[in-house]
Amino acid sequence: MNKDDNILEMKNLKTHFFTDRGTVKAVDGVNLNVKKGKTLGVIGESGCGKSVTAHSILRLIPSPPGQIVDGSINYQQKDNKIIDLGKLDARGDTIRNIRGNEISMIFQEPMTSFGPQYTIGHQIMEAIMIHNPEMAEEEAKNKTIYLLDQVGIPKAEERVDSYPHEFSGGMLQRAMIAMALSCSPRLLIADEPTTALDVTVEAQILELLEELQDETGMSIIIITHNLAVVSEVADQIAVMYLGREVEFADSDQIIDNPLHPYTRGLWNSIPSLDGELKELKPVKGTVPDPINIPAGCPFADRCPEMIAGVCDQGNPPDKIEVEEGHYVRCFLYTE
Repeated sequence: MNKDDNILEMKNLKTHFFTDRGTVKAVDGVNLNVKKGKTLGVIGESGCGKSVTAHSILRLIPSPPGQIVDGSINYQQKDNKIIDLGKLDARGDTIRNIRGNEISMIFQEPMTSFGPQYTIGHQIMEAIMIHNPEMAEEEAKNKTIYLLDQVGIPKAEERVDSYPHEFSGGMLQRAMIAMALSCSPRLLIADEPTTALDVTVEAQILELLEELQDETGMSIIIITHNLAVVSEVADQIAVMYLGREVEFADSDQIIDNPLHPYTRGLWNSIPSLDGELKELKPVKGTVPDPINIPAGCPFADRCPEMIAGVCDQGNPPDKIEVEEGHYVRCFLYTE
């Protein structure tokens, strides 16, 4: 692992779910790096393995039926020690000390992320005090109020004593972000962090994350369907399809020169405010059943550039560097 550049490296990560119907290969050989102080954007349709990849990092995969079956998740801790998160006991003290402290996560469903029987403030304070046992309760409460105010919750000193049902979906999303930031993590995983927010608040939250990144030097993995968001905040972008990354590069490279037909399809589905108004072109078809993955490239039957007898026969090569730092997994770029 490159200690100078990367805080996290995933190598050939495979997370499978063993069900009565068969084995779901939700993550099937992901290789991704997260640079220190930078933002990695992960995009793709639902069912492409984005969230399972994120949950694998924090060992939050329900077992059974889920299991990391291969690969490594090397993380550089505060003391510069390299630890493979994939080898840790999911219920052990080591990963518990890392979760919420060194690596924190903004979950996709804020409505179910808070317990209904405790106030919002109590739950954020609990997270703070677990990782800072020497902190007094009053200090933890003041920090909670500061965090709620920072993420844009009005009258934070009053709302700190509110229960989850008294918050709207957007306010719960902001409270979840406050909790994730409560222990100043070195790596923040944001799984659809602005789903329940309107456009104005979304812009405020993204700006806040960027400001905190500048102040603290934390790294961010942002998982989203919103290509406008990822193109705005990410330094690098990974495009995932059916459990694998199919394209990876710096943001400018992928935005200016998308190589994989799937990436181009995602980009063409975004409405543009420039020039003449055109009909949107969605990516045809749907993501295949991960239990019955078709032979050949899994994107072949949806691909407008499919090469008969090639794409429908074998798996595309793992990594082709088309230009410096720009990798793609596609037969179109083989000799």
